[in-house]
Amino acid sequence: AEELEEVSASTWDFDPLNSTVPATKIEVTVSCRNLLDMDTFSKSDPGEPRHHFHKVIDNTLNPDFVRKFVLDFFFEEKQNLRFDVYNVDTRSSNLSKHDFLGQMFCTLGEIIGSTGSRLERTLSGIPGKKCGSIIFTAEELSNCRDIATMQLCANKLDKKDFFGKSDPFLVFYRSNEDGTFTICHKTEVIKNNLNPVWQPFTIPVRALCNGDYDRTVKVDVYDWDRDGSHDFIGEFTTSYRELSRGQSQFNVYEVTLLSFKVESEYTFVDFIRGGSLCLVCMCVCVCVCPLPLGNPSQPTSLHYMSPYQMNAYAMALKAVGEIIQDYDSDKLFPAYGFGAKLPPDGKISHAFPLNSNTENPNCVGIEGVLEAYFQSLRTVQLYGPTNFAPVINQVARCAADVTDGSQYFVLLMITDGVISDMAQTKEAVVNAAALPMSIIIVGVGPAEFDAMEELDGDEVRVSSRGRFAERDIVQFVPFRDYIDRSGNQVLSMARLAKDVLAEIPDQLLSFMKTRGIEPRPAVPLPPPHFSFHDNIPAHSDKGFSFTV
Repeated sequence: AEELEEVSASTWDFDPLNSTVPATKIEVTVSCRNLLDMDTFSKSDPGEPRHHFHKVIDNTLNPDFVRKFVLDFFFEEKQNLRFDVYNVDTRSSNLSKHDFLGQMFCTLGEIIGSTGSRLERTLSGIPGKKCGSIIFTAEELSNCRDIATMQLCANKLDKKDFFGKSDPFLVFYRSNEDGTFTICHKTEVIKNNLNPVWQPFTIPVRALCNGDYDRTVKVDVYDWDRDGSHDFIGEFTTSYRELSRGQSQFNVYEVTLLSFKVESEYTFVDFIRGGSLCLVCMCVCVCVCPLPLGNPSQPTSLHYMSPYQMNAYAMALKAVGEIIQDYDSDKLFPAYGFGAKLPPDGKISHAFPLNSNTENPNCVGIEGVLEAYFQSLRTVQLYGPTNFAPVINQVARCAADVTDGSQYFVLLMITDGVISDMAQTKEAVVNAAALPMSIIIVGVGPAEFDAMEELDGDEVRVSSRGRFAERDIVQFVPFRDYIDRSGNQVLSMARLAKDVLAEIPDQLLSFMKTRGIEPRPAVPLPPPHFSFHDNIPAHSDKGFSFTV
């Protein structure tokens, strides 16, 4: 599902005097009913509500999506929304490779203004077909910032499978004022076990009860079935208050609370205010092709240096870099290239400074990175193969030296081809996942990038030699998916930056949390200095003035 309204060309022209302050934040939950069955041997796999559906609900025509939309609500604006539903067939982020199941248009005001803030509408978009319906439930979010971590187990559950034991999992719902329930969490499935012990999971208290500690929380117990027709085993009800008191055993189905703890949830802004984010490496791909890409002065080259507009490499650099540099205190970016023969001896390098200074690869601001990129195109010979591991390992070595939370490293890689050293790159990513580091990969040009999806661990965590990455730290997107059809480069760049940077805050928070790192206190502002003009006589009709 995706919003209808595009990011405007004035994304970075923020006017604090004339901008609108959102009235509140609204959490929208999405469900679908009676979707079209597009799979021959199983039911459809509708994508979770997130751009490019990085999570999929398998084999169901009636999905209840756990992931929510959190939207700023402006009472005085018409906030148009469009929701597209797809049957996910491959790992590709290209929507054209998946089956379209229908769409629906509405406004955020329609959802909020419906009875009980629950809106159900028919999906359309496939002539002659009944596409089913889509259901929205909206609720204003509280300011509660606590997060709860709990673990549950069960004893002697009902046996539902004919040839084996049950495959149980839990589904948590919070109650609504109208007596209905909204899904808020699903546990993993424990295969072939009537006495399951589920893994501990963390959930925001806001998602569990929206700050109302006595609100009813319902938990359903299911036996998982591959075709999506999960067998109902039973249910019980509780509340956040009961859970926090450690009331450990529930009535009928012998589900036991093994542990429960609550912690304060720090936000990305908390760490920013303490000075934690520092962009320390921008990596630019000068060539990632088995053969030279041609003269950058020719329009046929992806590195074409046009006097009238930026090429895709420069657009990606500028789009992402201009946003991240706001959080970097010194605005000095080490910038590297890879896939080139360097002068004077033509040595092939996969991690060379764009500014040709091996002692100091730093560039001043994103404009300095762009200048170094264009200068390198005039001095190096573009060449393959495409090796990612060397530059990832180089940045990882820097990150390994600063693991106290004072810095977080963001590596931007721009490529126009497939990876030649996939095994080594996977190993580099697995190692880097334990460090304060994120990797953004932007693919430019017409090449197929399906192999790149292996590194983006939203669905399947990257692994190497039997080791899985500790965190998902890679975000890959093909730039062509964000190009504005009218040729508006500013809009294309805004779309790209919005999507590729969306995961950075959660990735930073995940590292800090697993290491027990708390935000540093915000740097205090110096006290205001008042300078009075004291040469005005007492009782003067001119009054007095001061400057701050």
